[in-house]
Amino acid sequence: MLVLFETPAGYAIFKLLDDKKLTQTENLYTDFETPERASKVLKLKHFEKFADTTEALAATTAAVEGKVSKSLKKILKKYVDKDLQDQLAVADAKLGSAIKDKLNLQCVSNTSVQELMRCIRSQMDSLIAGLPKKEMTAMALGLAHSLSRYKLKFSPDKVDTMIIQAVCLLDDLDKELNNYIMRCREWYGWHFPELGKIIADNIAFVKTLKIIGTRDNASSSDLSDVLPEDIEEKVKEAAEISMGTEISEDDIMNIHQLCDQVIEISNYRTQLYEYLKARMMAMAPNLTVLVGELVGARLISHAGSLINLAKHPASTVQILGAEKALFRALKTKKDTPKYGLIYHTQLVGQSSTKNKGKMSRMLAAKASLATRVDALGEDTTFDLGAEHKAKLEARLRILEEGNLRRISGTGKAKAKFEKYHSVSEVKQYPSAADSTLESASTSVEDAPKKKKKKSKQESEDVESESVAVEEPAAVEEEAPKSDKKKKKKKTKSQDDE
Repeated sequence: MLVLFETPAGYAIFKLLDDKKLTQTENLYTDFETPERASKVLKLKHFEKFADTTEALAATTAAVEGKVSKSLKKILKKYVDKDLQDQLAVADAKLGSAIKDKLNLQCVSNTSVQELMRCIRSQMDSLIAGLPKKEMTAMALGLAHSLSRYKLKFSPDKVDTMIIQAVCLLDDLDKELNNYIMRCREWYGWHFPELGKIIADNIAFVKTLKIIGTRDNASSSDLSDVLPEDIEEKVKEAAEISMGTEISEDDIMNIHQLCDQVIEISNYRTQLYEYLKARMMAMAPNLTVLVGELVGARLISHAGSLINLAKHPASTVQILGAEKALFRALKTKKDTPKYGLIYHTQLVGQSSTKNKGKMSRMLAAKASLATRVDALGEDTTFDLGAEHKAKLEARLRILEEGNLRRISGTGKAKAKFEKYHSVSEVKQYPSAADSTLESASTSVEDAPKKKKKKSKQESEDVESESVAVEEPAAVEEEAPKSDKKKKKKKTKSQDDE
């Protein structure tokens, strides 16, 4: 039996001297304790060294995928004789089946062969002559690096780590900007408190402060590049009557340095946002079209990677970011949250309060599909995301109009929805009802009412007389019946006697 052994340096073909050793694998390791004992079990028939790392990588990737490489095919054709019908022991069953299909060789791959491979690996340096240990280690390291790069299928556009870092840095910059601007407003507010109330925009406030300096320079400063004309006039008027305290040049210099920091961070934030936008469109175009750059990047960051996000079901994507609220609701047995990070998307923001839950559920389902296409698909277009977004917008329009589950062609639809919509009716108050004086018209109206009352009384009297006439007749009818009963009782008593 021949043994095919793969090394980082090349292919080795050994001749197994005693085939019975494979049947006794429990104590096989004892035969490989020393190089001398190992040489009695195996003999090297041929060793084919790889020419360079590229050939080694091609051979290794083919072996990993269960295919026969060109170099292996040549060796097997040259050194394995079909006529002798030698069996070939192979470590990988897939590779064995590929060799059998292509070269029509009988291949063996089982637990006994695996144990033999382990034993050969332990005495590899002594069994393969002419290959120094240092060279073998260097070739193994080089092949490991090459194989890792191949498996990663490295593409600079498809690295989600950059997106995760960028969106985290963006959040950090927003926090720092808020802190710096609050400190700047409070600091300068001691000198010119009215400016903070007039200018609401933070960057405009910082730029104005940098141009003006102390409030005494406000009247001579040109603020047309930063502020509109009406606000510029208000600033100049407020500077003349300001109630703030006086500050020194050193104070203004330090405030100016803080303003420079705010402007620099703001410019860098704008640049970072453009970078994140470009990366998101390159890596997850469909998800970006559906939920936007920031929300998409935050979803990827929360999941850990785009592949991890693609593995999540739509129900998980819907509440991603609201884990605290979810577990609190489960613990207290209350309603679970309807949305997490997906709440900040444009589609959910446009919908009314009662439709936000439905919209977030539908958007999460489409976003989950879009993520899987972006992560696992080879196409880099955003057609799927645009199509789903159009469908969701149409669905939102129907929900907002209240035409959900419309029964077309019947009158049931109107009846179903009209009871939920209040119809506004304008009723006017009768001003004539305020008068307390009796007029001629009211006396005329009362006369026929009295006649009606009289006619009602007469009709009631007639009815009572007819009832009275009927009652004696009923009494007369009841009388003969009672006589008959008495007669029957008498006849019964006579019969008994």
